[in-house]
Formats: sequence, C-alpha cells, structure tokens
Amino acid sequence: MKLLFQDPHAGVLKLLLQTPSDLWRLSRLIAPGDLVGAVTTRRDSDAPTDTPAAQRSRRTLFLTVVAERIEFHEFSGHVRVTGPIAGDSPEAGRYHTLDLEVDADVTLTKRELSGPDRALLEEGLESPDEPALLVVSADTSLSAVVRLKGRSLEVVDERDSRGLGKYAHRKAGGHERDREAYLESLLEVIEPELSRSQAVVLAGPGFLKEELARRLAEKAPAWKGRLRLFATSEAGLPGVHELLRSGKAAEALGSSVVAREEATLERLLRSLGGPEGACVGDSEVGQAVEANAVSTLLVLEDRLREPPIQKLVDEAHRQKAEVLIVRSEGEPGHRLRGLGGIAALLRFHFQPEPTPKRP
Repeated sequence: MKLLFQDPHAGVLKLLLQTPSDLWRLSRLIAPGDLVGAVTTRRDSDAPTDTPAAQRSRRTLFLTVVAERIEFHEFSGHVRVTGPIAGDSPEAGRYHTLDLEVDADVTLTKRELSGPDRALLEEGLESPDEPALLVVSADTSLSAVVRLKGRSLEVVDERDSRGLGKYAHRKAGGHERDREAYLESLLEVIEPELSRSQAVVLAGPGFLKEELARRLAEKAPAWKGRLRLFATSEAGLPGVHELLRSGKAAEALGSSVVAREEATLERLLRSLGGPEGACVGDSEVGQAVEANAVSTLLVLEDRLREPPIQKLVDEAHRQKAEVLIVRSEGEPGHRLRGLGGIAALLRFHFQPEPTPKRP
C-alpha cells in the first residue's frame, strides 16, 4: 500500500492498492458513512428512459459514494463499495457500486482515524511488496504445498500418498516405485511455484524433506542456497500450522502476516500464567492497557468497530504498543475468538483484578 496524499484536517487519504492484502485492509478501513472515491464506469443516465440499461453506453469517470455496504471478495481479488453518489452531480443520491482491485487509486474520507485504522494503515505502508513464500510440509504419507503472501494462506496442493508408510506394498519393488512417483508428483507441483516465490521452506518429520531439497537443488541449482529445512512432528496442513506457530521459520517467513499471527498467538498461549504474563478478555486487557503494561495487543477483526475496543487500541497506540489485527478466518482467528476476541502480551508481569461476578 502506498500513501499518495493525506490531508489530516479534512480526513482525506489517497491510497494506491498494491497487493491483495491491501484489498483486505481497505475493506476493514472503510466504515459505513465514509466517502470513497475511485475511477469507475457507469451507464449513461442521460439516455432516454425507455432505453434498456444493457444498451446504454458506459462512461469512465471518477465517482465518490457514501459507503453503505462493503464487501471483500478474496478469491476474485475485489472490494465492492456500494452507496449513494455524493457531491453536486446530477446523479447525486443514485446508488452506485465501486469495484476496486489491485493497482486502483482510492480516495477515502473519514471523520477521524481510529486506533485500528492507524494499525491497518501502518501495516500496509510497512509491507508494500509482500513477497510470496512457499511452504512444503511432507512425509511419506501426507503432504501440503502452501503459498503465503501477506495476509493470505493459499493451499496450492494437498495429497495423501495412500499408504507409503508402514502399510506400503513392498513386493517387486512396488514401495520404491510408489515412493518415486510420489516424490516426482510433489516436485511437479513445487517447480512452477519457484519463479513466483522468494523463499521455499521444507518441513516435516523424517527425511523426505532432505530428499526433496536434494532433488530441487539438482533441478534448479540457483535455489540450492535458498531452501530452508525445519523438522516438525506432523506433515500436511497440520505440519504447516505447527511450523507457523513454532516461530522456527521466523526469518524466512518474517514478511508474512499469517506467520506472525500464528507465532504471536502461540507465544500468547505459552505466556498465560508464565513469568512474562499475558491477559485475555475485555476487562483484563483494559486494566493492562490502563497500567501501560501491554507490549503487543491482539484484536480480532470482527471487533474493530466496537467503541470500547477502539479506545483500547487508541491508548495502546499512544503507549507505543504493537497492535496486531487478526483475521477472523483461519486458525489464529478461531483461537483468538475463543479467548474473547482481544488479548495482550505484557511488558512486565501484571496481575489484573478479577472481574466481579454477577449476583
């Protein structure tokens, strides 16, 4: 995301959307009542009223709408903002939908930027490139190839080797043939991904990851020094999530917000009741923020528009605490929702007062 222009007094931001993750951020930045402007197309309203809509010519123009409905379509890579047209044009008040995608310039006018708004903006401005990272988690019975980019985790391939482990058919070299076919099928999935990836992480139990690394280095010698291997107790998607939670591959996956979400949630769970300390829920987190004890504040995206949560995020920002907005979809979001949708890692040990029980 690139900030092209800002007028703090008028609340105007002009943003260039550079990545699919920017679309997600924009959909969370826009609130009902905000003004959103972009270049769009619209059917000619000056055509005779009896002219079918499909036959009216379309014009390209810049339009601003008052946001009423905001929709994020992750798989098609679009944000749709619907509302009445603003301004003094003859079409003011008529409804229009802005269809925004990567490379769009968007002008957003908000009455004020809340703490969550600033956190989303800072995250986007700090991660303009968001390179793709490939994670392969495999053993002789299960595998998953996953592409990480910014806030997205996309499963490229997932397969079961149908019993290459202890149940493998071993007669007449059948096991070796099956294993060879399984390895080759994995390489066929991985090789096309190399050109669009910055790094490749190979994980899993056993020695299959070493074999994959050796064959990849033979097929693509330029990648020999860019492969990272990590041991996990599981393979497949469970192994991917285990790797992300562990923080083992933090250096290779550092630019992925998905990886940061998983690792931070895992650190939070380990810290509950530990010497560093952590707290969960509105009451405990509120007390910790008041005591300036929060180092990292985690907020589920579903709670961003709640005024009490916005006040907590504002105060955490003022105290220079890190604010991590966690997506509702995916394992980190489900885990944080189970903790009340808000949690905090602490700068120092802090014991919040227990929440009074209702009579």
